[in-house]
Amino acid sequence: MVKNLWNSNEASSKSGVEELVYRSNLIGSDRAVCNWGGGNTSMKTIETDFRGRDVEVMWVKGSGSDLATMKAGNFTGLNLEDIRPLIEREEMPDAEMVDYLTHCMIDSKHPRMSIETLLHAFLPFKHVDHTHPDAIISIACADNGKEVAKEIFGDRFVWVPYVRPGFTLSKMIADGVKENPNAELVIMEKHGLVTWGETSEEAYNQTINIINEAESYIQNKQKETDTFGGQAYEALSEKERQRVLAAVMPVIRGSVSDEKKMLLTYDDADDVLEFVNSKDAGTLSQVGAACPDHLVHTKMKPLYIDWNPQSGTTEELIEKVKAGVEQFKADYKTYFEQNQHEGDVMFEAAPRVTLIPGVGMVNSGKNITMANVSGALYHRAISVMKGSTALGEFVSLSENESYNVEYWPLELYKLSLAPAEAEFSRKVAFITGGAGGIGSATARRLVSEGAHVVLADLNLEGAEKVAAEINEQYKEQRAVAVQMDVTSEEQVEAAFAKAALTFGGVDSIVNNAGLATSSPFDETSLKEWNLNMNVLGTGYFLVAREAFKQMKQQGTGGNMVFVGSKNSVYAGKNASAYSSVKALETHLARCIAAEGGEFGIRVNSVLPDAVLQGSAIWGSNWRNERAAAYGIEPDQLEDHYKKRTTLLVNIYPSDIAESIAFFASSKADKTTGCMITVDGGVPAAFTR
Repeated sequence: MVKNLWNSNEASSKSGVEELVYRSNLIGSDRAVCNWGGGNTSMKTIETDFRGRDVEVMWVKGSGSDLATMKAGNFTGLNLEDIRPLIEREEMPDAEMVDYLTHCMIDSKHPRMSIETLLHAFLPFKHVDHTHPDAIISIACADNGKEVAKEIFGDRFVWVPYVRPGFTLSKMIADGVKENPNAELVIMEKHGLVTWGETSEEAYNQTINIINEAESYIQNKQKETDTFGGQAYEALSEKERQRVLAAVMPVIRGSVSDEKKMLLTYDDADDVLEFVNSKDAGTLSQVGAACPDHLVHTKMKPLYIDWNPQSGTTEELIEKVKAGVEQFKADYKTYFEQNQHEGDVMFEAAPRVTLIPGVGMVNSGKNITMANVSGALYHRAISVMKGSTALGEFVSLSENESYNVEYWPLELYKLSLAPAEAEFSRKVAFITGGAGGIGSATARRLVSEGAHVVLADLNLEGAEKVAAEINEQYKEQRAVAVQMDVTSEEQVEAAFAKAALTFGGVDSIVNNAGLATSSPFDETSLKEWNLNMNVLGTGYFLVAREAFKQMKQQGTGGNMVFVGSKNSVYAGKNASAYSSVKALETHLARCIAAEGGEFGIRVNSVLPDAVLQGSAIWGSNWRNERAAAYGIEPDQLEDHYKKRTTLLVNIYPSDIAESIAFFASSKADKTTGCMITVDGGVPAAFTR
């Protein structure tokens, strides 16, 4: 049952539009009441216009906002005196309606009004809510929904046949309410619920009470039926699910990333597993969307993989996924061609939701937030199908009407409000040494242009701190930390599995984890030599090899940036172990570049010198050792390094991050096997 969250003490402190904000946020906070980005609320007030006159104004949700998070600035005020005459019209095209309503706005700086503004304006109530509750949509999407509504609500409801939002639907609702003096709610077939009240509290309480009446009835009916036809498969253990997902998600990511890459999330919540493991999932999932609001984010239907988790292998699943995505795209192209209007441009044809028995649901989006939205909306679809099938048969929009919603100009306008995508949008970067100076600076640099990042470091606490700061700054999951010893094959494999489970795969790696030691050659111990070789040689190899595998699985190319050193090309004094392995790194990078070209994998190296700021290496005994090698005091190193450059500068982590960003960007799409020195100009290290 839906909880009533109204707090009279908190509500009493609100007035005007803030009162509407409070109610809207409560409604949006429960996705079983209202979909992400969907629904709309309104209130009618008296405002003073720019000439000092009292005018009746309706405040309504602005297009493109979400009830759960919207603020006063997300609402639009319209002059009701200008709107009310429209109800006398017989019809009004969408474009004309939007143009007319734009002239009714009391402030041109307000956002564009909801596409369902007239629904609110034509109803003679001070407060109106339009929501998409699971329980009500279960009724609205049942083949016997109107009869069920009569059993629950008697003569207190108005049933409106499916009509796409706009003038006609708004007038049908207003006429239906006018003709039924007992009306307390409107059920819109295959769409949602409309309720109202003379106060915000009354409107909110009515919404919750109506939903719970329906929910109580449906719960009783569900006790009489086998959910989704009963169980067909057992869910794999959590550990096994993650193993399978880590193997298959890069394949899904590559398959669904055509012109633009997608990021992935997975969901194996109890309701998802109940559905994907059921006998009817394969059929029900293909009926169509449970609500028009879902279409833009989940498409008309998901991809269902017909795979037996008890007898099938991961390799078989991967092949079924590849074939399934290709068939889905072919079917979507046919769907588009059969329904398109002049000027329509096809969206990406790949599925947004993939259902796998025994495993769960994989969701895609242009970023993690939008992938999670696709998943959240399909949770709602599962809930609706569960309710509808307990009442009767689940039905959806026709294919043509689904298309008309998905490619509806007024719906596409919401998508146009999204900011332009940046250089690293839709990209995932895996950064070793992510807690350190260069690693953290690189993460912040890439994230600033849209990237998602995996911060791998032995120092998990430090990596988690950087990730938390990034996520707090951007208010979404853009960074994740993972503990990893680059010399451990098992930990490297586990870290890339974590990247696959979190984002779907990787597009860039920054091989940056490091250490440094300094000893005269004849005093260099085997332990010191092996330490350098293990971390800076074997570590770079293991990370690059695992990335290479994952990039090949995705089939969408990728790039690697190795953070070498001035010592990669210059024999540093008292640093034979360090210098030798730094040379190994850059040559390894060239070897991988030569082999990776056919797969679209680029590999380049950045050669810094003396990046002291924020570096754990320079906070170790390395500073003292290098100072001793030059015959100076440790606190004189910065000045020493500055004076030996031709540009007379010090090198900072941000300088290295900038070069890494260049190699990882589209500006370097045709560059591989290359080295850039970022050392202020040390003549002895000039490449030749």
